[in-house]
Formats: sequence, structure tokens, C-alpha cells
Amino acid sequence: MHAIRDAITAALRQPDPQRPSQTIGKAKAGIYAFYDYDGEPIYVGQTAEGFGVRLGRHLTGQRSDAVAKYVLDPFEVHTVSMWSLPHIGDMPPRERKAALDPYEYTVYQRLLEGSAFNAILNEGDIPEAVAQELPDPLTCVIIPDGILPDRSHPDIRIARRAQTISLLAKNISERKVSRGLRRALLTQTERLNALARARYQALDGVVEVEGAEGVVDEPEGLFPTP
Repeated sequence: MHAIRDAITAALRQPDPQRPSQTIGKAKAGIYAFYDYDGEPIYVGQTAEGFGVRLGRHLTGQRSDAVAKYVLDPFEVHTVSMWSLPHIGDMPPRERKAALDPYEYTVYQRLLEGSAFNAILNEGDIPEAVAQELPDPLTCVIIPDGILPDRSHPDIRIARRAQTISLLAKNISERKVSRGLRRALLTQTERLNALARARYQALDGVVEVEGAEGVVDEPEGLFPTP
């Protein structure tokens, strides 16, 4: 975990593409996205208090709502993209969220279009808004090469994903929850099914679908490791 913390710290120390004189970690407002080991987008969020604070809550054990509800497993996060928006960071804090909403919606829609599952794990609905012109993001891998083979192994990922689904389902069964949380459960089960099928096929297994011929096509990006 220390190696991952160091990688996150190094990412936050990189220059802000919009204000190269300062680090991205000092940017006061922006949008961020997480991607898994297949390059699949899994979460989109906004920050009006700084990337360092927000990413820390999600990824370093500080327990954001998404993690506490078992929507997001930090173990799944391989890459982070950050869109710094200095013109919003210069606004008074109370005005930033409303200004960030259209940018969050724009990033969410763009990544949704690129998703093999046409789904992202956000449990909350992002308000529809007019699409905004986005700056180039800063994108960083936060998993060091030394631990990548263990973290990215499909059997480990399958086990983690199954555990996350179990905990999320338990959470749903014990209380009244939003439709978005149930949508996250559905998305996670589809992601688990695709990963397990890809792993089975990588080991010369054949998956047959009733009424279809041949093997089921997998979403692009899933990497079967023998």
C-alpha cells in the first residue's frame, strides 16, 4: 500500500496542465475519473476542494461514500485522469459545485460512450447539462510495476469483484436504497461475468449461449492471462 500511496503522491506533484506553475494537487476544482486494469472507466467524480483531498478519500483508506457503500473497490483502480478547471477553482467555494456539474456530466457521458458495458459505477445520478469543452486531462497510472502482476491477475480480480458484489448486495438487503445503488450492483455483476468468462476462455473453455452459435464476444479491453 505504501508504494501505491507514493505513486498517488507523485501523480499529484505533476504540473497542472492548465497552470503549469503549480502542481495538479494544488488545483482547487476539477473532474476526475478512475479506470480499471482493462482501461474500462469505473467512476467519475468532481472536487471543489482539491484533487489531493478527494483522491485520498477514495484511494487511501479514508473511506469515501462510494467506498463505504461498496460501490467502488479501490483495489480496482489502475489509472486516474484529472481535468483541472482553474476558472472554477478561482470562484468562491460555495459557487464551485454548480459550476462543476456540467463538466462532470460531460466527462461522464464521454466515458459512458467508451465503456464496453455502457455503464459506470456511480451510484448517484449526474444531473443532465449542456456539454462543455474539456481541457486535456492529466492521466496517471497509480499501480507501480512491481505489484502490477499480482494486482492485475484475473483470478485475484475475480475474487475481489465477487467480494465487492457480496458486500454491496448485503448493504442493499439491509436498508432502503436508491435505484442508483441497485444499478451499481447490476453493473458489477456484468463486469464479474465478463471477466470470469474471459478467464475461462483463456484456459480453453468454451462458453455456449442458448440460441447462438460459437463463443460469446467479450468487451474489448479484457485481457485473458493464461
